[in-house]
Amino acid sequence: ALAVAARKGGVHQDQLERAYPRINEIPFDSTRKRMTTVHRVMDPRPEDASPFYDDRAREWEVVATKGAPDIVLELCSQYQTIRDDARPLDDQVRQAILQANAEMASQALRVLALAFRVEPKAPAEATPELMEHSLTFVGLIGMIDPPRPEVRGALQTARGAGVRTVMITGDYPDTARAIAQEIGLLRAGRQVLTGKALQAMTDSELNDQVMHTDVFARVSPEHTVRIVGALKENQQVVAMTGDGVNDAPALKRSDIGVAMGISGTDVAKGAADMVLTDDNYASIVAAIDQGRVIYSNIRKFVFYLLSCNLAEILAILLAILAGLPSPLTAIQLLTLNLITDGAPALALGLEKGDPDIMRRPPRPTHEPIINREMRVGIGIQTLAIAGVTLTAYLLGLRLFPGNQILAETMAFTTLSFSELLRAFTARSERHALLRIGLFSNRAMLLAVASSALILLAVIYLPFLQPLFDTVPLVWVEWRILLPLLVVPA
Repeated sequence: ALAVAARKGGVHQDQLERAYPRINEIPFDSTRKRMTTVHRVMDPRPEDASPFYDDRAREWEVVATKGAPDIVLELCSQYQTIRDDARPLDDQVRQAILQANAEMASQALRVLALAFRVEPKAPAEATPELMEHSLTFVGLIGMIDPPRPEVRGALQTARGAGVRTVMITGDYPDTARAIAQEIGLLRAGRQVLTGKALQAMTDSELNDQVMHTDVFARVSPEHTVRIVGALKENQQVVAMTGDGVNDAPALKRSDIGVAMGISGTDVAKGAADMVLTDDNYASIVAAIDQGRVIYSNIRKFVFYLLSCNLAEILAILLAILAGLPSPLTAIQLLTLNLITDGAPALALGLEKGDPDIMRRPPRPTHEPIINREMRVGIGIQTLAIAGVTLTAYLLGLRLFPGNQILAETMAFTTLSFSELLRAFTARSERHALLRIGLFSNRAMLLAVASSALILLAVIYLPFLQPLFDTVPLVWVEWRILLPLLVVPA
């Protein structure tokens, strides 16, 4: 950003690098919040955008520092005027600089302070103590990193899903507050907490404050680790995003570490559980949405298969306990498991999800897939399917005495088609079929249609009837069975 701003002002980086080559540096550090480079004055020219107009400083060395305004200002003893002369930096000028910094920060600008010192020979050892002192303050520069337009909507979606988003940044509190308000992250009644205030808190105090704070500003890496720990102490499931080496401890401590794939370091990616390929917060929300859909589909799959298979077992068990022949033969049971149960169950895995899936609160972390609600539902469905199957079987035995194979066919048909109809209502645990759309899952339509055709073929094709122990059903039998088929659905 600084290089782009310089080019807009007619200053070209390659020319300055030839005139003032870098000979040393102290890299940026998130704790120091500044960076310092050392340059030799090799070829100063009057047209250069620098304080060196002539040869008086040739072969001298310049210590140039950029960083957080409050930090850099403490290292300065002078300030540069518009006439390029240096004057003592008194309290009045300091307050004016800090006021200008606050105004820029309140506009969501990230502000850097620039300062330098020129001397015949800079210390050979590049340490902050030797380099960063008695600087001349040059000015402030504000940069804006505008949030992506989709972030506000993603935040609202996440909030509706019971997912709380917290901003942890090294920016000034005013900058962080302005950005958080712009994207709708900072809610009414919530606070912005600084790293300095956090440092003074005990762990128990932080555990309380972290639940009322949406933005943490001017924090260091060790503060981030404490914030993650405090959230976990409040029984929160924490997903931490980060891209730098200093973020690795917090990524490791969180429940789900999310590293940036584009700007992230290898250390951050190695410490994370997942990597965002587009560095976009909205992708995290989309992943939550997709994860909920997958989990919901697994529940539907398990719910459907268990209720159908338990119904088959219960129908046979009750018939045997009543002293009756089994209502289903072995080949018929195999057909049910391979065709009637399998295809619709697989189609349930392709559901798009309920329309309100991102408006539900998160499930408890230790809740099993088969929770109490599902156990009750499985019990009801098992009784309903087994009940209509046995009813069809008993009616067949009573209305058509001596025709055991017809009674078995009636039981087999009732069980098969009631399970196929039940597959449609298993598509959602909360909404009616018309709400989610009858034709919204084409895989389910194909699975049920193909299974129904196979079952009809087993019942009506003469060469298959001996193999599957069936006989053709006429309207008299269908008139008895049709009301029974819809009961489990």
